[in-house]
Amino acid sequence: MSATDPDSAFTFISQGAIIQEFKVAGHNIVQSFPEAHFYKSHNNAYLGETIGRTTNRVRGAELRNLNGRNYKLAINDGGNHNSLHGGSQGWGRKDFEGPKPVNRNSKEGVQFRYVSHDGEENYPGTVECLVWYTAGMEDGKTVLEVEYQIELIGDECEETVVGATNHSYFQLNPGAPTTEGTVVTLGTNEYLELDANQIPTGQISVFPTVPAPGEAFTLTAAEPAIDDCFVMDREAPKSCPLDTRFLPLKTLATISHPNTGLHLEIQSTEPAFQLYTGDGLYISEAETDKGVKIPSRGKRSGIAIEPSRYVDCAGREEWRRMCKIQKGQLWGARSVYRAWKD
Repeated sequence: MSATDPDSAFTFISQGAIIQEFKVAGHNIVQSFPEAHFYKSHNNAYLGETIGRTTNRVRGAELRNLNGRNYKLAINDGGNHNSLHGGSQGWGRKDFEGPKPVNRNSKEGVQFRYVSHDGEENYPGTVECLVWYTAGMEDGKTVLEVEYQIELIGDECEETVVGATNHSYFQLNPGAPTTEGTVVTLGTNEYLELDANQIPTGQISVFPTVPAPGEAFTLTAAEPAIDDCFVMDREAPKSCPLDTRFLPLKTLATISHPNTGLHLEIQSTEPAFQLYTGDGLYISEAETDKGVKIPSRGKRSGIAIEPSRYVDCAGREEWRRMCKIQKGQLWGARSVYRAWKD
């Protein structure tokens, strides 16, 4: 899909409605594989995937007091005993219907659809997920808009929990082994404090190594090391609607790299975002069908910025209103990525 400029284009694949290419001035700024089958065999890092049926972590891999019962989920978060990114076979591993060409909001786009049946990864209820990607150029910038909609369409239960986000890793110095030198500016420096199992304690604090909102910091080869949920809206547990798509966009982060002059701005209607500097990232070497070697990628080779609700809102009952849907309700979210080169 083109943003009208041949050097600014996007490629998506059906598995996980994955973003395979996000090209800006001829540079692909997302970590990716050149062939679709590698996303099944080598993508332990969730490159470009649509994360669901819930995002991030669920404490203790269990949903308590939902439909009057408890649901055990897959434990797939290392030694933390949580459920991560929708389970061992989350939506990023599933084949979506699409891409279907569409015109949405007067822009060229594609639609993906996935139906997650009752009991998949032991989540209750059959739900439909729609993902729209629309592309364009605005003031010389390449723009990708991502929109999610999830609906409970089955009659198996009264309620379920849902969420979706994209898990691309951005590298604005393509070809470099790490993101060292990337300049980052965040829209907030408040985050959810975590316990020893990477689950929020409920406290919101200032992140110790991130400057005030709007102030830039630079990634080195090792610092700062971040895998945390930053809070754009402290009142979200009380006021966040299920469908945030009609809320104003807020700037979550801007990143750039002086070596390339590439810039990326990420905006979203979501009340939080996970920032991961990739310190546990490792993708093994591979070889294409034509014998071309794909080098391994290691620690800090990309930075992930995932718009979302609060971590563990599915598991934490006092936060669950952000992600619990019933028949007739829609869960929705919208994010916009603007990229350009000096």
